[in-house]
Amino acid sequence: MLAVALGRLYPGADVQVVNAGVSGNTTVAALARIEADVLAHRPDLVVVMFGMNDVTGIPPETYRANLAEIVRRCTATGTEVVLCTPNSIYDEDPGRPLGRLAAYAGIVREVATTLGVPVADHFAVYEGIRRRDERAWAELMSETIHPNMRGHKAMAEEVAWVISGRRVSLSKVGPLLPGLPRTLECLQTEQPVRVLAMPPYDELIGPALMAVRPDAKVQVTRWETAGKSLADLESEARAMGWSAPSDGGSRVQRDLVIIAVPGSALAGDARDYYRRYSWVLNWSLSFGRMEWDCLVVLPSVAEPQLNLPDQAAEALALRVAQGQDLPYLLREEGDQRPAATVFGEWVRRQLQSP
Repeated sequence: MLAVALGRLYPGADVQVVNAGVSGNTTVAALARIEADVLAHRPDLVVVMFGMNDVTGIPPETYRANLAEIVRRCTATGTEVVLCTPNSIYDEDPGRPLGRLAAYAGIVREVATTLGVPVADHFAVYEGIRRRDERAWAELMSETIHPNMRGHKAMAEEVAWVISGRRVSLSKVGPLLPGLPRTLECLQTEQPVRVLAMPPYDELIGPALMAVRPDAKVQVTRWETAGKSLADLESEARAMGWSAPSDGGSRVQRDLVIIAVPGSALAGDARDYYRRYSWVLNWSLSFGRMEWDCLVVLPSVAEPQLNLPDQAAEALALRVAQGQDLPYLLREEGDQRPAATVFGEWVRRQLQSP
């Protein structure tokens, strides 16, 4: 996202961005690998954001010293540095009390002032949004501590502003990934396509794929939704998700997951619905490298005439899918074609496009 932002601000520039982030790292781990993973690239600029993991076990003074050393190691090679505070989070993680995270954000600002480097203050940006509009803040989050794509866009916009002094909007960028790359790979290499699908798409996906490739081999596991709440589906998603064992355990082997939560799958309120739907998607994705496709099909595709509660549920589900940067399918206004036609045409477009 930062590369996209800088490309928009400086259309003629050759901007090369290296992602040297490692999930779960602290400043201790960062210093251990800074030479090989960062300085070896001879960067002109290094954007540094640590704290979310340091706050769980690295003492404040150690964190302060490590941040300062990271800056010194970079600037000693002539590299410029932008320090970043971590984003704010839900105040429900016992290992990351919000007040402690705020204090670590304060340390970032202090180090930046002492060493004369700029700060992209994501914590302040996020908290400013939360004060103005709690729902808008929630829509930046994937779950308790991690931003979704919408949240990462906000971060990239802030870093780009600190670098350039100019604002850029990334709100209309995405989705970045092609719709069904793993499914397409299976078809092209004549492998079976293993599908985990909520109804009615467990019955529609086979004909849709065979319309593109008649010799397609499709293995479908049905994920039943009838009579279930969103909490039920969230629990099932976790049990089948990336954290479940794949060697004889309960995780269904998959190349494609089709999420089609019906509008009737209720939650406590809009906030609860948004968070639970987010977790259904989170558990349905692969962790880290994308090992399978995930498609969100909204209720209107199967039911052209949604009642008002289901329309509200669809609007929330759409915001979640967009925030997670996932491909999604909804029925366009006035489209009265059968669900099989709408779904099949979308699948065909995804698999036949470059």
